[in-house]
Amino acid sequence: MRWLKPQSEQAETVNHGAAHEKPKSNEKVTFIACFMGLVASIGGFMFGYVSGQISGYFNMEDYARRFGDADGSFSAAKQGTIVGLLAVGCLIGALVAGKLADTLGRRLAISAFALWASVGIAIEISSEYAWYQFAIGRLVTGVSIGSLSVVVPMYQSESSPPIIRGILVSTYQLFITLGIWTSYLVNWGTANRTNSASWRIPNGIGFAWSLILGIGILFLPESPRYAYTQGRTDEARRTIARLAGVEESDPAVKDQINQIEDKLKEEKVQGKASWIEIFTGPRMLYRTTLGIVLQAGQQLTGANFFFYYGTTIFKATGLSNSYVTQIILGSVNVVCTFGGLYVVHKVGRRKALMSGAAWIFVCFLIYAFVGSFALDSENPANTPQAGSALIVFSSLAIAAFASTWGPIVWAAVAEMYPTRYRAPCMALATASNWFWNFLISFFTRFITDKIHYWYGLVFGGVCLALVFIVFFFMIETKDRSLEEIDTMYLLHVNPIHSASWDGSKVPADSLPSDSSAHEPEHEQVSEQKNDAAV
Repeated sequence: MRWLKPQSEQAETVNHGAAHEKPKSNEKVTFIACFMGLVASIGGFMFGYVSGQISGYFNMEDYARRFGDADGSFSAAKQGTIVGLLAVGCLIGALVAGKLADTLGRRLAISAFALWASVGIAIEISSEYAWYQFAIGRLVTGVSIGSLSVVVPMYQSESSPPIIRGILVSTYQLFITLGIWTSYLVNWGTANRTNSASWRIPNGIGFAWSLILGIGILFLPESPRYAYTQGRTDEARRTIARLAGVEESDPAVKDQINQIEDKLKEEKVQGKASWIEIFTGPRMLYRTTLGIVLQAGQQLTGANFFFYYGTTIFKATGLSNSYVTQIILGSVNVVCTFGGLYVVHKVGRRKALMSGAAWIFVCFLIYAFVGSFALDSENPANTPQAGSALIVFSSLAIAAFASTWGPIVWAAVAEMYPTRYRAPCMALATASNWFWNFLISFFTRFITDKIHYWYGLVFGGVCLALVFIVFFFMIETKDRSLEEIDTMYLLHVNPIHSASWDGSKVPADSLPSDSSAHEPEHEQVSEQKNDAAV
């Protein structure tokens, strides 16, 4: 396979393994590629804005009077339903997004899903006294947000030049943090209003994000990989060249077209993909399961525990203005996500995810023990040091999440699958994210009412497990093409040594061939795969 190479600048294998020096490419980091990544990432901003704003509503006087219980408080069931129905909608959206993205195309699907969010916002903002109407509005909005969480990273990963793909896909998470931070600022600005403007203004601003993405994405090119699958070869070639800032005749453009062509030939041998193949296809059970686990792990790091219930949590520590604390945490989230863009580009996926999970584990360990043994829950003012410690280690946990598990998981999962299975696999993996998002958002109040700060040990334990999961099962994909990553999985490359794997040294007869693409996994990979794994 002529596209197999150890890194983007190294030799490639051509014609049955005969290596030659890869022609020098003139690829550049272009404005249009960065602009594409940023506009598409507004889908992440919408996600963050909707997720962050709800935390502040429960402490707003007018919102509590309209939708709360008789005494102005919210029962665990009511609060969990209002918060959690967004995630239910997102789960539905994630499951339908892959099919629609394959039918409409990545660009049109993003536009349609973005504009659909306006319907949910209209339902929420028109609510008068029926809390369930507001909750249904969040359900409808969630379908849009969940769909975008699948299609946006898919569009970014398929369109971005390899040298900045990790950064551009990770901007999706950066925009999530910016959305959360913006919602905190808007809530803080309207919280003291005594009428419905306190919560309707934050809600209404959501129309702007929906329109900006829904219309703006139409001015950007279609994913070149999707265009090629539809027979639009010239369009795919032009888009790759334009995003890389080179001529259509540049070696880098020819190389990417050849990679896409080779993979599509293999996939066409198998015919139209079915959902069951994401479990039975070559090395697909491994990758599908890993994607589901990584996306679930992103939720179970516990960051959304603070984002959804932060105002309530920090009010219990005796703080006079919990909105300000939320803004502080949101600022930490944004600043550290910028660091995450550097990490994903320079450090790679594996080291960053393992160190981030270990860091969060330590923070939750301290959070649980300080909250349980040092904080005076009856009168927090008696233990100000304990309250300060909780805020500090909550901020450190968010810093670790924002610089590692927040942005990197989106990039890692988007890179994991071949074109044939990418849409349904990403849909299922993202649905896992939303499923656990719902469980955390709905059941947190019930759990914390029973075990209080010991809840931190649940998230800490999961983070410890994630360190070992990434170490033993996840391949390092930094600076490799999507097609090369697919081959690494097919050859059972050892994840522990995957960062140094050199594809140019793999014998040609050990590579998956077009004729064997439809065969069972054990027949597709030769006996020499063990040598390739070293």
